[in-house]
Amino acid sequence: MINVSFSERFLAIYSGCLTFVFLITVLCGFSALKHMRSFDEITVHRINIVEPDGTIRMVLTNKDSEPGLYNKNMEYPHDTRQSAGLLFFDDEGTENGGLIYGLTRDQTGGTTGSNLHLSFDKYLQDQVFTIDAGNGDHKQCSELTMQYRGDYPILEAIDANHRISKLPEEQRAAEWAKFTAAHPGDNTRVVLGRADDGAAVLRLEDREGRDRIVIRVAPDGTPKLQMLGADGTVVDELPPVSKTSPSRP
Repeated sequence: MINVSFSERFLAIYSGCLTFVFLITVLCGFSALKHMRSFDEITVHRINIVEPDGTIRMVLTNKDSEPGLYNKNMEYPHDTRQSAGLLFFDDEGTENGGLIYGLTRDQTGGTTGSNLHLSFDKYLQDQVFTIDAGNGDHKQCSELTMQYRGDYPILEAIDANHRISKLPEEQRAAEWAKFTAAHPGDNTRVVLGRADDGAAVLRLEDREGRDRIVIRVAPDGTPKLQMLGADGTVVDELPPVSKTSPSRP
């Protein structure tokens, strides 16, 4: 009986020691996982930055691994996103801007130029501030744009894009006109950039997207300031348009 009791106590102590050692090993393992790791170089297709609850906050991606459009941490298809870049998301997991870049191509797949686009979005809407740069078709682009967005959910525009993109090409313009009429307010307000002819131009527009003040420096250095009415007519101009005197008979 004495030997049996001693064996039982020995086994109990032995099992307890093993359990204690196992727990220490597991805890140390978890602690090691929390330590920061340093890499000299890392090669990946995509990196997702998320909150502890899984809410998406940032994505760094190549072209093939690009995400769809996120709205309140739900991902939706994005038919027109075809670039690598860095995307930003707000506290709710809704996309609110990003930096994308790539090449422009023609219908045969040939390279026609390059492009870079930085944007910041209105809450639950599309971009309201953008910077674009690039070149193509023997033209250069460098432009800063500020925009106004209507008070409707961007998901309605996404649904419309999916629907209209499936229609025959000759029907799309009319359908987009209907959508715009029912969803007003998407207009450009400020454009600063380089025009196609090489001039430097600043355009200030009203809430209907109509030019009201245009400042322009032509490629030859000639400056001009125009103030326009709602119908597009020039109401004032600097320097004034020279008026030739009528010739005398």
